[in-house]
Amino acid sequence: MKKNDLTEGNILKTLLLFAVPFLIANILQSLYGAVDLFVVGKYCDAESVAAISTGTQVTQIITSLITGLTLGSTILIGQYMGRKEHEHVKQIIGTTLTVFAVTAVILTVLMLVFERQLLTLLDTPAESFELTMEYVAVCSLGNIFICGYNAISAVLRGYGDSTRPMVFVGIACAVNIVLDFVFVRYFSMGVAGTALATVISQGLSMVIAVIYLKKKEFIFDFRLSSFRPSALFAKKLATVGIPISFQEMMVRISFLYLMTVMNRCGVFAAAVVGISSKYDVFAMLSATSMANALAAITAQNMGAGKPERAKKSLWYGLSFALLVSLVFWVWAQLNPGSMIGFFTNDKNVISAGIPFFKSCSYDYIMVTIVFCLNGYLNGKQKTVWTMVSCSAGALVLRIPMVYFFGKYFADDLGRLGMIAPIVSGIMACYTLIYVLCEGQKNGKKRIISHR
Repeated sequence: MKKNDLTEGNILKTLLLFAVPFLIANILQSLYGAVDLFVVGKYCDAESVAAISTGTQVTQIITSLITGLTLGSTILIGQYMGRKEHEHVKQIIGTTLTVFAVTAVILTVLMLVFERQLLTLLDTPAESFELTMEYVAVCSLGNIFICGYNAISAVLRGYGDSTRPMVFVGIACAVNIVLDFVFVRYFSMGVAGTALATVISQGLSMVIAVIYLKKKEFIFDFRLSSFRPSALFAKKLATVGIPISFQEMMVRISFLYLMTVMNRCGVFAAAVVGISSKYDVFAMLSATSMANALAAITAQNMGAGKPERAKKSLWYGLSFALLVSLVFWVWAQLNPGSMIGFFTNDKNVISAGIPFFKSCSYDYIMVTIVFCLNGYLNGKQKTVWTMVSCSAGALVLRIPMVYFFGKYFADDLGRLGMIAPIVSGIMACYTLIYVLCEGQKNGKKRIISHR
């Protein structure tokens, strides 16, 4: 099985060939939650929609933690692939898969033990509390599959392969859609049925991925004897991955706080935020996909000693991601009601959501800039800086603003929707300044070294 070299060839072509499968995979993966919400919205009541909305926010904390750590693996593998050190790559893969197996068990236990306390802390509406408990409990049982799939995908992307992860998640998405309709429409399992469909489909995806890679003689053989974590690479994985995970979790926690404030406004407001979060995911897919692609491409090129190629990839990637995000922004400005109506027929939810969608959609543009810049910096192993940057945005900016707006404008969803774009706009400004200043500093160092 050949690797893809991201350090050679036309920069734009290499970037798009690597990033587009990444984008398609993320679109398919996002369909998990969107299909859950769509099916429940069509065949269940508003309480079930609110349960999925709140439950998804909780499970996304786990997903953020996992994807942050796996991105650390992608970066490390990319750098060692750029250096052509294949034996070290094998050790990193074995360490990654072992660490994530242990992580999955720990996360499952924690979620099952503390889910009631967490949902109480979030002020989950009483009408949907038990349904939310069901959703979170079933999803938690699938953490081993979430960790396994994301770890394997991260390994492949660091290796330079973004196509196979797309295929694996495509299989999972197709199975999930079928099972959603079977469990909810025909078996009347409601919220629990959507969660069970997700767990089964992710488990199937992980198993298929392992079987396929073993048959294709992948660089890692998946034998038990190969699952030996290296202390050196475990430390490096933690050094690179934990800051990324921390920043992702801080962002998710700040959005959970927004969900808490919206939950106090009732079931309709909670449903609006839940539906909005689905569009956030889709509208920002180009940004998240390009950010992760840039992390892998930057890592390989930095490992190969080609920093200028990495920087050019950043500007190409940012331009592409902005074009896609603008499409969703225009839709939200011209016809937000159609966006909300896709997920629910409830007129109260649609009416409440229109001003929120019009204001929060500006974040589609702002956050695209932040994500792409952070992806580039993560690939350069500037993960501590991005952690501080994102944590500051979440803790110093977003949470205080949510508190202020929630206290004085709780009944004005339009103003509440402005919080995210304001925060992202500020973060985009100081992150761009950092990238430009760092580039000038590195340029001066190279001039001095040549002298």
